[in-house]
Amino acid sequence: MADPGARVEMPNLPITEAVRSIVRLALQEDVGRGHLTTDATVPPWATAAAEIRQKQSGVLCGLPVARLVFGLLDPSVSVLAVGAEGSWGDSRVVARLEGPARSILTAERTALNFIQRLSGVATVSRRAAELVAGTHALVLDTRKTTPGHRVLEKYAVRVGGCRNHRAGLDDGVLIKDNHIRAAGGITAAVLRAFACVPPMGGVEVEVTTLDELDEALAVGAGVILVDNAGPDVLRAAVARAAGRARIEASGGITLANLAEVAQTGVDYISLGALTHSAPSIDFSLEIL
Repeated sequence: MADPGARVEMPNLPITEAVRSIVRLALQEDVGRGHLTTDATVPPWATAAAEIRQKQSGVLCGLPVARLVFGLLDPSVSVLAVGAEGSWGDSRVVARLEGPARSILTAERTALNFIQRLSGVATVSRRAAELVAGTHALVLDTRKTTPGHRVLEKYAVRVGGCRNHRAGLDDGVLIKDNHIRAAGGITAAVLRAFACVPPMGGVEVEVTTLDELDEALAVGAGVILVDNAGPDVLRAAVARAAGRARIEASGGITLANLAEVAQTGVDYISLGALTHSAPSIDFSLEIL
């Protein structure tokens, strides 16, 4: 897969307390009471230089997190980014480190785990963005993320070129099939939602048939998620909506059929595989 070129605007990762908490937990999980091997073999006064190397093709993502890993463990470790966040590469050095050898070796695996996972998500996201290029559709992620790591994985999705859907349940109204059953139908559910959300909040509702689509349109839903539908049904949904609502395709979508779905004219395509099925990209840390 070729690199489509530099991104127009690379997203930033704000180092919030939530991000710091994720990294602290990862360090606590790996280090525990100390790095027995390093403490037993490396003198406390030893310093070292090291490189983080990308060993597999993909999008680089997660350098700000890796820098935070080393910084929280030992602020005296210097981390210099060599590769650009969001860039495509294969066999290359992406960062250089200098500092206490014990600290570099202790934080090594935690830092690499973040880079490998986030680069994997960004790489799948880049591929998905390429597949819909030239169409009207935007590819969105879902809440199918690793528990506790959502803020990082959604950042990686943006680095790859796709967009974020809801960050959490408190971040928008999406009426799914179970809500509809519990509420007594599409119309009842949407009307109750309109009574609760702010005037500019908007309501999205899931449908599975064109008849349900007509009902959602009639009650004024702004975004309609058409679930597990084939290309013919999606084209019909776009035609029936005729601009009155935005149409989102969801369910049964993979990288293999993503381009075909995008060509139906839908506005959005939600793709859980951006996060739940992304394979990690291989990186290593080498002491020089």
